[in-house]
Amino acid sequence: MNLSLYTRSFLRKTIFGRSTSQMSLLTPIAQEFRTLAQCPQLAIAEAEDDIDIRTKYRPFLLDPETEATDWISQLELDSVVTKVEENLVKTSSRLKVLVLYGSLRQRSYSKLMAFEASRILHRLGCDVRVFNPKDLPIRDSVDASHPSVQELRELSLWSDGHIWCSPEQHGNLTAVFKNQIDWIPLATGSVRPTQGRTLSVIQVNGGSQSFNAVNSLRILGRWMRMFTCPNQSSLPMAWKQFEDEGGDGSGKARLLPSGNRERLVDCMEEFVRYTIIMRPHFEIFGDRFSERKERTEKERKKNEVPVDKI
Repeated sequence: MNLSLYTRSFLRKTIFGRSTSQMSLLTPIAQEFRTLAQCPQLAIAEAEDDIDIRTKYRPFLLDPETEATDWISQLELDSVVTKVEENLVKTSSRLKVLVLYGSLRQRSYSKLMAFEASRILHRLGCDVRVFNPKDLPIRDSVDASHPSVQELRELSLWSDGHIWCSPEQHGNLTAVFKNQIDWIPLATGSVRPTQGRTLSVIQVNGGSQSFNAVNSLRILGRWMRMFTCPNQSSLPMAWKQFEDEGGDGSGKARLLPSGNRERLVDCMEEFVRYTIIMRPHFEIFGDRFSERKERTEKERKKNEVPVDKI
């Protein structure tokens, strides 16, 4: 780089001529970050958890010895842990996360991926609940009063954000996954089970990496009036990415080290940050001119005195 005589003189006087103590002020100080194992434990402890919820909705949990030393415990997520701690102090409320996956096979890779995402969120202090779609009937084959339909809708209404993980089959979402979204209404009266909530999207592939499923998940998220995080995770050749190939389908097989695993961590970290920011403003996002006008019109008609009563 060619510097003018004036520039070289200026640099000598302002930087090169400074003492070591002066120069140290210009040198970034290396910051030490903590791993999750070194951070305060934010996960819901068994002693403080509801036993029924823990049994039904947290099948991803591992034994304490494994959790203390597994790959998630070694993640450096210090900055987001600090944000979670601040949010817990401020709100006294954990982020509530609903996780959906899209396969019923015994060794379901979308379930394995969803479980790993859930473990990360659980360690970050979230109240994570995974919905099992095995008893959910095909949309409109039964009445909406079906217990599994009501369960899914109540979980969505309870949640602050969703994690959606679908396999890609024939270039798009699976029927198992889409059926879950089809059962969640945009609105039930004045209640909107998904509006304003955050969403992170994940897909698993049997072959090479593709983004068809996550693109479709984004379309669904927009249609359900959710805020989808910019980052996304697509896992190629999922059958090679987990340990214990050919295992019993218990969901305990772990995601092997790779850039894909790191991307999943990125997505979950981003999801937590976005949800902390967005959660206080759900009501603002649901306030629309057209709906206010509709409510006013209904109220006017309700209070209108019929002509024959005048």
